[in-house]
Amino acid sequence: MEKRTNLLTNGVIWFGVAISVSEIEAGIEIGAASSYDSVWLPLILGHILGGILLFFVGLIGARVRLNAMETTASVYGSYGSKFFASLNLFQLIAWIAVLNAQGASVLAGLNLPISFPLTCVILAVLIAIWVFVGLRRFAKVTTVVMAVLTVLLIVLTAKLFGVGTSSAPAAEHALSFWNIFEISMALPLSWLPVISDYTKDVEKPTRATAVSAIAYSVASFWMYFIGLQIAAAGVGNDIARAILLAGLGIPGIIIVVLSTVTTNFLAANSAGESAKAIVHKLNPKITGVVVSGISAVLAISGIMDHYIGFLYLIASVFAPMAAVLLVSFFLAKNHQVGHKYWILNLFAWLVGFAVYQVTSHLDSVILGPTLLSILASAIISYLFSKALTLKPKGNS
Repeated sequence: MEKRTNLLTNGVIWFGVAISVSEIEAGIEIGAASSYDSVWLPLILGHILGGILLFFVGLIGARVRLNAMETTASVYGSYGSKFFASLNLFQLIAWIAVLNAQGASVLAGLNLPISFPLTCVILAVLIAIWVFVGLRRFAKVTTVVMAVLTVLLIVLTAKLFGVGTSSAPAAEHALSFWNIFEISMALPLSWLPVISDYTKDVEKPTRATAVSAIAYSVASFWMYFIGLQIAAAGVGNDIARAILLAGLGIPGIIIVVLSTVTTNFLAANSAGESAKAIVHKLNPKITGVVVSGISAVLAISGIMDHYIGFLYLIASVFAPMAAVLLVSFFLAKNHQVGHKYWILNLFAWLVGFAVYQVTSHLDSVILGPTLLSILASAIISYLFSKALTLKPKGNS
């Protein structure tokens, strides 16, 4: 019998995913352009909704025992599944590069006697080793790493309380409620095309998926909170300077290295799973190692300069994709893959994608571009599914 992952393992994995420099930077972005008292409701609501969507998307993979991109085949057909798997593979490669570059930049600010390119390579090697050894073999190591990282982050959080004094940063254009809500959801939803890669192997589908979503949401909210503290410290988006102000030297280095590796390991591993969904003969582990190397090259080349626009592009592609997937599995319950069926679902996805592209260029939109795109794709997909199940009376 195939060995499955337990609740603790899944909780540790997804707690570690959220602990990253990118999550902290999202918190800094909110804190730098918002009144401290105005951020909490949209921040909490964004994480709750993001966690709920993560849960239901992950539950699909847990029930059908397929990886994230393989679950889309019954909804979008073989070609549609390969299309999204290809997009996911490309975005994961770039995502790892962004996180790698962010981690290396923060480490450079901590005065390590290592060049930026070499730091990127070292981080990539650590990630590649973790991917190659495998999640199950590293389960105990991962638990220990996360325990150490959690303790260090608690210390950092406590020390940052004594650093910042600015609770209402001045900004030319303050973020609105829906702007903050959108940024709060952006990173949780960026993991929608990944979560089933890990819930497919769980012992208890519903419980393990719930633990995964909750662990991620709690840790993500914590990282955003640290970002708010750094914004209040008056150091801009300089995470390294905030760590030094908090009096953390070597512990700060450990935090950055471990957080970068634990998050990027998952992304690199999932890149291998997406590659497998495109070409079934590919070995996910070998592909994950190759992806780690490619991402190091991209990180050194300066891809992180395009980070914010890239993050929004991810949401515009995969949020409506997930909406159609959720409607098909939990509402329509109509999984036959006829030509007409998956063409209509792709159309529903395309409408959601277009809604996002249009609304994201507006200053502030009620509900936000991501939620509007999800609702548009979900409604259209549901209407199509009902239309397909109606049979005209009197026809044989």
